[in-house]
Amino acid sequence: MRTVDHYPHAVRMDDDVRIPLADGTVLLARIWRPVDSDGAPVPAILEYLPYRRRDGTAERDALTHPYFAGHGYAGVRVDMRGNGESDGLMLDEYVKQEQDDAIEVIAWLAAQPWCSGTVGMIGISWGGFNGLQVAMRRPPALKAVVSICSTVDRYAVDIHHMGGCLLLENLGWSATMHSYSSRPPDPALVGDKWREIWLERLEQEPLLLETWLQHQRRDAYWQHGSVCEDWSAIEAPVLAVGGWADGYSNAVPELVEKLEAPCKGIIGPWLHKYPHFAVPEPRIGFLQECLRWWDRWLKGIDTGVESDPDLRAYLMDGLRPATYYKERPGRWVAEAEWPSPRIVPTALVFTETGLGDGANRPPSRILASPQTTGSVGGEWCPIWLGADSPADQRPDDACSVVFDGAPLAGPLDILGAPVVELELESDKPQGFVVVRLNEVFPDGASTRVTYGVLNLAHRESHAEPSAVPVGTPFRVRFALDDIGYALQAGNRIRVAVSNAYWPLLWPSPESATLTVRGGRIVLPVRPAGEELPVTFEPAEAAPPLKLERLKPSANSRVLSQDMASGTWTLTIFDDFGVDLDTTNGLAGGEIGRETYSIHPDDPLSAKAECHWTQLMSRPGWSIRTEAKSSLRSDRDNFYVEGTLEAYEGETLVLERRWSRAIPRDHM
Repeated sequence: MRTVDHYPHAVRMDDDVRIPLADGTVLLARIWRPVDSDGAPVPAILEYLPYRRRDGTAERDALTHPYFAGHGYAGVRVDMRGNGESDGLMLDEYVKQEQDDAIEVIAWLAAQPWCSGTVGMIGISWGGFNGLQVAMRRPPALKAVVSICSTVDRYAVDIHHMGGCLLLENLGWSATMHSYSSRPPDPALVGDKWREIWLERLEQEPLLLETWLQHQRRDAYWQHGSVCEDWSAIEAPVLAVGGWADGYSNAVPELVEKLEAPCKGIIGPWLHKYPHFAVPEPRIGFLQECLRWWDRWLKGIDTGVESDPDLRAYLMDGLRPATYYKERPGRWVAEAEWPSPRIVPTALVFTETGLGDGANRPPSRILASPQTTGSVGGEWCPIWLGADSPADQRPDDACSVVFDGAPLAGPLDILGAPVVELELESDKPQGFVVVRLNEVFPDGASTRVTYGVLNLAHRESHAEPSAVPVGTPFRVRFALDDIGYALQAGNRIRVAVSNAYWPLLWPSPESATLTVRGGRIVLPVRPAGEELPVTFEPAEAAPPLKLERLKPSANSRVLSQDMASGTWTLTIFDDFGVDLDTTNGLAGGEIGRETYSIHPDDPLSAKAECHWTQLMSRPGWSIRTEAKSSLRSDRDNFYVEGTLEAYEGETLVLERRWSRAIPRDHM
């Protein structure tokens, strides 16, 4: 990534801009804009988040918003209600109040004398979500959106559920937000009232896991804010961006396919980060691509974006398995339209001898995976730059029913979502199934290419689940995650089927035995042929924030088995160190700890615990919070526990506890 510090426009930064709302609430913003924008107004680009502009996202904001300002825009970073130094309380994610506030912010920006009256929204993850959600509300000044690592369906593709199964990330993200939201406003900005504001927030702060577990079906709670409820609602052009290593990659092709507004998609090899500084490399000139989008839709300049291919995607070369990749070899390809008529659905049938054309008899395989199956599956959404990608799949393959193909005679490119069809029989009324598509190397190393899961009680509907028929064959059909991947000649395709996947998925109430009686996988094969050219400029960014490292970072992932009890435990440790922001004198750091344990024979032994520490200080003032939460279950209920402790110096100023049983609902 190349640092750029000379731009067409000189840049000014206003650190703490107050944006008043109609109900008296004031939101705080940081704004970068051209110094001459008072006399020559420019469009505004809004990033609207709960993650605190002065410490939480300050490092990444510094790489991005000054760059936009230097090229003739106002980069605006607003803290949501109840976060940082903004007034009010935040009680959940993606609520209507969040959207209402954003609409007011957009109108305020458009009315400023330095603004031309047009506004764009940009964001990754939460900011990618709300950019699309606010666009559905059609505020008049919002003319374009750049949405990175977002979703179109809050139930089907988010940290809460996958295929109707409960993701462990549901606990993990609740614990993270519990900790993030426990931080106080900065006394340097709000004065002596910082403590009053802080204590009020702490007294009102929810443990979001309680709320989320009360909605185990796809009900109105999840429909709210899901773009797929009304594709026609978005009129602003959308640039959708994602990465194959991210949990949200499926949204990009779906947005390109289904939005009625102009939409283009870019998918690289990246995990959950902005593409100008993401890994695995190669990175791209993402900010330059954004400028092409903004110039066209906010300034009316013909930059050619409307003629770009519908989808530009990175086809990753097959690599041996690793829990972290700094770089993924491969090549960029383009599809002029998406879905692409070039993609050839190619079926591989499950037979007694492996994958074939169906000439051999169908299988009859008993499937009863140990509860530890999935222990090498990695994180659902790698984000912290640890060893979070899937490891060698052989341990999980050994606990699955596998169907192998013959060695590939030549390379095989796939682009899109493989679809699996299964004929199953179950001895229990509840359970789930996991299908992994792997590339197997001649020495047996097994790389996970993509995967999909299905709660069998949700086989017909996520809104109205029903018990699995016991002792009666039934069929299911579901998609695996979209992927762009080049399988290598001489390697084998493997389809691995399991009915446990810990700690990615919460286990079923009891161990089920499935019989796999047949099925097939349909691969989206991209044949060789004439290629559209794909070129990106080198990655650029504004100069980094001036930080002084006070304490180094450290992380580890340890999987262990107690040989006496038989229990398996995954322990994750992330100490992000402590940094001093030399521009404002605020020091901060955080430590995350996660522990997941289970016995291979007992799904009800599953337990997950998260513990986050937040640190903030400046001379004469220091704050620490400790947020802990845990989840366990029996056959009928989930059990949620939580504590929150807040310290001023070494003095405990507040302690809260949560404890609740929540009935299981076909999960």
